[in-house]
Amino acid sequence: MGFKCGIVGLPNVGKSTLFNALTATAAAQAANYPFCTIEPNVGEVAVPDPRLDALARLAKSAAVVPTRLAFVDIAGLVRGASKGEGLGNQFLGHIREVDAVAQVVRCFADADVTHVEGRIDPIADIETIETELMLADLDSLERRLDLLEKKAKVGDKEAKETLDLVKRSLTLLRAGKPARLVERSREEEKAFGLLGLLTAKPVLYVANVEEAAAASGNAHSRAVEARAKAEGAGAVVISAQIEAEIAVLAPAEQADYLAAIGLEEPGLSRLIRAGYQLLDLVTFFTAGPKEARAWTVTRGTRAPQAAGAIHTDFERGFIRAETIAYDDYVSLGGEAPAREAGRLRLEGKDYTVADGDVLHFRFAT
Repeated sequence: MGFKCGIVGLPNVGKSTLFNALTATAAAQAANYPFCTIEPNVGEVAVPDPRLDALARLAKSAAVVPTRLAFVDIAGLVRGASKGEGLGNQFLGHIREVDAVAQVVRCFADADVTHVEGRIDPIADIETIETELMLADLDSLERRLDLLEKKAKVGDKEAKETLDLVKRSLTLLRAGKPARLVERSREEEKAFGLLGLLTAKPVLYVANVEEAAAASGNAHSRAVEARAKAEGAGAVVISAQIEAEIAVLAPAEQADYLAAIGLEEPGLSRLIRAGYQLLDLVTFFTAGPKEARAWTVTRGTRAPQAAGAIHTDFERGFIRAETIAYDDYVSLGGEAPAREAGRLRLEGKDYTVADGDVLHFRFAT
């Protein structure tokens, strides 16, 4: 499905522990869900969505296939990464390949686990990573300036538009602000994306707390949440150690473990949903006797492109989308009752898919 969230962080913040928990979760899901694959540095996990099970019961589906999100483990960053220190080039290259960044921030004290900077200060850690990414973006853009200016002077329209975006980005970066804050029109989004800026990626902060603070957080995690709110970013509080322990338990044992520590669900479920929301994704469903399936598209996707998420032939030959809102489908008892009640709509090429739509596509072969 192609949506990837990169897990980043300084050394010894719990990044690898968290990723290993995700990987164990993905391995466990493989027994229940098809297409749940794991590569050495990628954990592909199901997005928790109780709506899918409800649809499957009503449609009497033989199989249930959730939508998925891939988390990519990215090499730890150190100060100077923008200049190639540590695994800097590898780190920066991998970030360019993901759609969003989940930044794991250490919010726990442990004398046995040294901090690379010698202190526990999550806000300083965030600023270290942000600074390295901004420096890399500055270097990338400044190296393009001369060529773009030369092309713009001879009337190259595309170069002029790109140069304008580059200059706006540089103004922010030189002021110590990330490129995602650049004001741009909808028409400029594609060109802006082609700049490949690291600080243009949406960010989710993962506050890794000690086990005792898993349910309520601590002073460090609250500082991270305040920072995220000020930036318009996301934040999730998790104990990576607890998640690693939960991930290898059987479902019944997981429930008992969670109840004992005052949690309603694994923190990974909240992380997965938060990553999904961070990427501004919505879910639509298909449901029938063969399978009930969740599909991922970006918010604002039109019906033909949503059909293309299932198969390219569906998009090419799109005729219409038979559409039932999830609430109508469930409250009325399925597709046939919804159709009889007049709650099935026929939507055309200009229809924007809404989160929760249950769709059946008609297309010409």
